[in-house]
Amino acid sequence: MTKQPPIAKADLQKTQGNRAPAAVKNSDVISFINQPSMKEQLAAALPRHMTAERMIRIATTEIRKVPALGNCDTMSFVSAIVQCSQLGLEPGSALGHAYLLPFGNKNEKSGKKNVQLIIGYRGMIDLARRSGQIASLSARVVREGDEFSFEFGLDEKLIHRPGENEDAPVTHVYAVARLKDGGTQFEVMTRKQIELVRSLSKAGNTGRG
Repeated sequence: MTKQPPIAKADLQKTQGNRAPAAVKNSDVISFINQPSMKEQLAAALPRHMTAERMIRIATTEIRKVPALGNCDTMSFVSAIVQCSQLGLEPGSALGHAYLLPFGNKNEKSGKKNVQLIIGYRGMIDLARRSGQIASLSARVVREGDEFSFEFGLDEKLIHRPGENEDAPVTHVYAVARLKDGGTQFEVMTRKQIELVRSLSKAGNTGRG
């Protein structure tokens, strides 16, 4: 997990004063990410093809489009935005590169939901294209009845043996990148995460109407 950015953390304490983090409102989160110090930090993290102003506009739009994000722990939102910046991916449903999702694993200090960054399949393709280290990239759907397991850590592994019922409900989707040096990397999304992404996409389409 990415550590809290020191500049952003200090500014958050200034804006909150003696208030508990849980008192931060949507408008406060938007004001916080639009501070000059936040822009400077994003500018330092972003690749050349993106600007801090654009990333902040996108983040602000995501909060207004999905109010639940503004009710999440502020520093987890900031960390997710910084991660997006470091990867050079734009969050939101417009490009499908990455998604900011509110999850129920509450922050110990604020008692609020954390924001989780999910890299989409298109985001993985973009990263692969820019890295030059990917030999191939594939995506698969996991259904009920399939044998499926995965582990993270020092010895990461993924096992998927499809069942025979191709009409069974989807439980997961995943993408696997095979590296030129023989290694592999993978990303997994659960059905809950997929449904959240779909709901965010619908919210975005409704908002543009």
